Amino acid sequence: MTSADPAAKDPEAPEAPQAPEDLATALDRERAHHDACRAALAAMVEDAGLQVVTGEDVSAAGADAEVLGFGLRSRAKALRELPEGPLFFGRLDFVRGTGQHIGRLRVSEHPAAPPLVVDWRAPVSRAFYQAGARDPQGVAVRRRFGWAPGSRGDSADLTGLEDEYLADGDASEATAPGALLTRELERPRVGPMRDIAATIQPEQDDLVRGELAGSVCVQGAPGTGKTAVGLHRAAYLLYTHPQRIRRGGLLILGPNRTFLSYIAEVLPSLGETGVRQSTLQDEIARHPVTGTDTDRAAALKHDARMAEVLRRAVYGRVTAGHAEDLAVPDGSYRWRIAGRELTETVTGVLAEEPPYEVGRERVRSRIVRRIQTQAERRAGPRPGSWLRRIERARAVSACVDAMWPKVRPEELLARLLSDPEALGAAADGLLEPSEQRCLLWSRPPRSPRSARWSAADLVLLDEIAGLVGHPEGYGHVVVDEAQDLSPMECRAVARRVPFGSLTVLGDLAQGTTPWAARSWRVQMTHLGKPDAEIVPLTTGFRVPGAVLALANRLLARLDADVPPARSLRRDGELRVRRADGDLAPAVVAAVRDALTHEGSVGVVTPDAETSRVREALTAAGVDPTAGRVTVIAATLVKGLEYDHVVAVEPAAIAEAEPRGLNRLYVVLTRAVSRLEVVHARELPWERE
Repeated sequence: MTSADPAAKDPEAPEAPQAPEDLATALDRERAHHDACRAALAAMVEDAGLQVVTGEDVSAAGADAEVLGFGLRSRAKALRELPEGPLFFGRLDFVRGTGQHIGRLRVSEHPAAPPLVVDWRAPVSRAFYQAGARDPQGVAVRRRFGWAPGSRGDSADLTGLEDEYLADGDASEATAPGALLTRELERPRVGPMRDIAATIQPEQDDLVRGELAGSVCVQGAPGTGKTAVGLHRAAYLLYTHPQRIRRGGLLILGPNRTFLSYIAEVLPSLGETGVRQSTLQDEIARHPVTGTDTDRAAALKHDARMAEVLRRAVYGRVTAGHAEDLAVPDGSYRWRIAGRELTETVTGVLAEEPPYEVGRERVRSRIVRRIQTQAERRAGPRPGSWLRRIERARAVSACVDAMWPKVRPEELLARLLSDPEALGAAADGLLEPSEQRCLLWSRPPRSPRSARWSAADLVLLDEIAGLVGHPEGYGHVVVDEAQDLSPMECRAVARRVPFGSLTVLGDLAQGTTPWAARSWRVQMTHLGKPDAEIVPLTTGFRVPGAVLALANRLLARLDADVPPARSLRRDGELRVRRADGDLAPAVVAAVRDALTHEGSVGVVTPDAETSRVREALTAAGVDPTAGRVTVIAATLVKGLEYDHVVAVEPAAIAEAEPRGLNRLYVVLTRAVSRLEVVHARELPWERE
């Protein structure tokens, strides 16, 4: 084996790799290297903490010193909070004789020393994911390591290794995954989501390492790792563009808080702790959700037409014609602006189509400029204090308020939803009269403060706020389950990344909301990135072939133009259990069977049956509130995975909502080892 130190060999002198060591010797050498890495990491943590305490290297003055000190504190905190685990998962030996271990972060004995472990995001690490027999990329041997929880109080024990000899490989034969890689892909799914840095496949790596400036949409079939790809792309961008990303901010948007809890540990395990993870609902939450909408009203509020209705309502407040003359007192003198000139000013600003509040300030500044021009013609240049006094003059403010009044989102939306005439003026030619009546509140509140806002109302309030001003923007936003976003929700996302880029993740076949996307091109237009690249992922690494085969039978019945998924795995198990009458005994039996295997068990039920199934399991001595068993409603399981899934009464899941077949498709593809379908009624995929 070659040295792990890339500086130990002359890179210009080609050298063939040494003869393979025996397994025991190789394991001993790698264990010794891991011990050295552990010691080096401990020194890195101690050194980072010492620099923060002593102020070492914080020699700049003022703000620069504060920024550098913050960076040191952040690094020390990140190093201390790294989850326990092996420090490397692979190694590359190059034809030229150099070698390098690959891990989740860079480890070295001191900053100027050659690394003991190279970060998986570094350019040299890309060959670990991309090299193959057809294109070795200068790699002679790729080594993968097998790890197990430490048996001697250590964080991890090295249990095995596996080498691929690429330089002399047969390029005519496709290389099947090795045993260690296969075992990692098929590992039990207990606890929160873990990173996939050790198992990233070439097509996933291409997406992870895409350029920051480019937006990308990943149409990912079940089990293709699209969520993991999005999270690793976030980690890669933070590593590659640290200043640009941290200056603009990076946001991860998930579909719900359960999903965010599931993915919460991925970025910290990769050494990244400063990323905001949120839901769109939390991002736009100006008020608690206390109201409800009918299905039709909610669908209308999420409709793209509402954007123009609200724009008309906001800018309809502007009065551009027949303005009265303005007189502004200035000591014993009065400056005057004719109404015609004021009208020209407002009309000109409207033509520029600025955000509403920006337009209001432009009108004020142009009025003041006209007065300034008159004053300077009469008495020469005016001081800054004079300009500020004129800007704040009561007559100027009253004029601006009359022509371009302030807009408060809650007041404007409450008026639209309460006043048929106001809504009719804004929605004329856009919404049918029956649609307008559907939107109106049956009992308008006394004031906007007492309004009971629905979840869809918050989307509209955010749209109005975006017309008035601009929300906080981010340098990059990762959006998961994006197929379920409505056009108006897409616009809320777009407002948060006006000059940055997007990574959009989803699967049209898993769209379950009434407004779910049918086309990624249309969805990306709503998201403000119409030219984004759309990349399909169709190879499943987590879902077994038998499970995907069943899901593909259902896929043919869905209104989704997506290619069928194929699985890299040939393991797994699919069982169908028919119940006679009462489902409860069959569900209990299926759960007990699943518990004889390693891993998590998810019992996915129709929403109306969740409590009853949970009670049946408890009565049978299976506690669904502790241990490996989780009982979850079908509407909450999206984005989650379990080793063993017990899908309860598919027909009821399919009939529970307008896009119930899509919901069922989601349910069936949550299993990463075994799927057992328990039913008493006809199965939807077997119907003529």
